[in-house]
Amino acid sequence: MEISPRKEKILSSVVRGFVKSGEPVGSKAVAEEIGVSSATVRGDMAELIELGLLEQPHTSAGRVPSQRGYREYVDRLMEVPELTEGERHALDAALSAGSFELEQLLLRTARLLAVHTRYVAVVTAPSGAGAKIKGIQLVQTSRRTAMLLLMSDAGTLKSRVFHCDFDLTGEMLRVFFRAFNERVTGRAVGEITPAFLQTMGVSLGELIPLVGPALQALLGAARDTMETGVVLAGQMNLLFYPELEHRRVMDLLERPEQLTALLDQRAARGGKIGVLIGREAGYSALREASILIARYAIDGRDAGALALLGPTRMDYARLTAVLQYCSQSLGRMLTLLRREE
Repeated sequence: MEISPRKEKILSSVVRGFVKSGEPVGSKAVAEEIGVSSATVRGDMAELIELGLLEQPHTSAGRVPSQRGYREYVDRLMEVPELTEGERHALDAALSAGSFELEQLLLRTARLLAVHTRYVAVVTAPSGAGAKIKGIQLVQTSRRTAMLLLMSDAGTLKSRVFHCDFDLTGEMLRVFFRAFNERVTGRAVGEITPAFLQTMGVSLGELIPLVGPALQALLGAARDTMETGVVLAGQMNLLFYPELEHRRVMDLLERPEQLTALLDQRAARGGKIGVLIGREAGYSALREASILIARYAIDGRDAGALALLGPTRMDYARLTAVLQYCSQSLGRMLTLLRREE
């Protein structure tokens, strides 16, 4: 779609004005910004309405961007600002303030984005579907219970508690530890199936009556590793935006599999930000919402997503800059964490 440079300026002005105020933007405000007459702006606005890039909610009201208008702005017109040194320092300080464990880093990132933007933040954990097992740990928690911890090279740590019908001893757990690590370390997590565990149990010989509960815990931890975890923050921020269908959006947020699939399939790659505007997301609950999605990488490998969900009247340029910086920072921190393990 080709529009003149002046119409591009008018469209950009309307987008910025509507994002800032939440009110339809009049021709006078646009004329003052771009330096032409109000009559000229009104004529160009009329043509932009015919092209489907602007809408006029009421006869005497100003104009607002259509979803096509937002798409034109995001794809061709917006200029992504550089974060100031102070902004970068504040984001870095918030991200690094605390534990560098995977789950804590993801939660801290989601909370930071939600507070900083006042939108809903979504962060997906690295998938363990193609990961390999780095090791198994066993920790006794009571006389007859213990916790199995499965560490993968994707940076995940999953745990399952198991209960035995006999008293556990330190020596038993040391035997279990050696037996499990000899057989599963270095294997793909996806290999830990009931059939594999049955074969493994047979190979343990006389230990098999004792390790049944631990084997079940291993299977559960492997399945947990295979799943992509989702961390949410800022759900209450939805209440600031009456145009959103709060209950239906919350229903979607509570379905992690659908949410993960949406972020994985629609996100841009190669350091770019993916933007889904309104109906583009494919969910009627999101017809007045937009989602910005950034991917982060660990050791150069795509690992997960950061996303912001809010109304279509978002400050796309500023949010793009924030998401790009946070995704790069999170990937860098998780890469260092992986290398130190």
